[in-house]
Amino acid sequence: MRRLLVLRHAKAAAHDERHDKQRPLVERGREDAARMGRAMRERGYLPDLVLCSSATRTAETWEHLAPELRTSPETEFLDALYDAPEDSILSCIRAVKRSAPALLYIGHNPGLEQFARILVRSPVDGDERRRAAALARKFPTAALAVLEFDSAGWAAIERTTGRLSDFLTPAELTDK
Repeated sequence: MRRLLVLRHAKAAAHDERHDKQRPLVERGREDAARMGRAMRERGYLPDLVLCSSATRTAETWEHLAPELRTSPETEFLDALYDAPEDSILSCIRAVKRSAPALLYIGHNPGLEQFARILVRSPVDGDERRRAAALARKFPTAALAVLEFDSAGWAAIERTTGRLSDFLTPAELTDK
């Protein structure tokens, strides 16, 4: 089984087309990223490999999330994932040669949301339908989609074959 963790970057400073790639996180974004990291650790969503867009806001999301995981996966910051459309993201994931059973992808909308949607299979029960409906409504900042695939390697990941086993948003999480 392969587990793909799809994380949208946390809340960033206001949009600025001329300096979009350099937009930093705001305080709420830093807090949400750390909260999501704790939730990931508590649920056992620990990546073996991280593929992260090279934008400032995605790198800072990882910077604030990573310590909460209490693990040190290999991390790659890729220009190809900056504001990438879903087909480019899928190609990047399929190109992973490492065995890495769990992969975390940190990126941007709209490509990230479309990417997650094209991977999700038809729901087979009420819980899966509820998660798919939440994903279809909105993929907010610092939200995480957890997809599981019956696949021997990342190159074999196909559209509409991922089981959406979880969909977490910062608003749903509470600190203990």
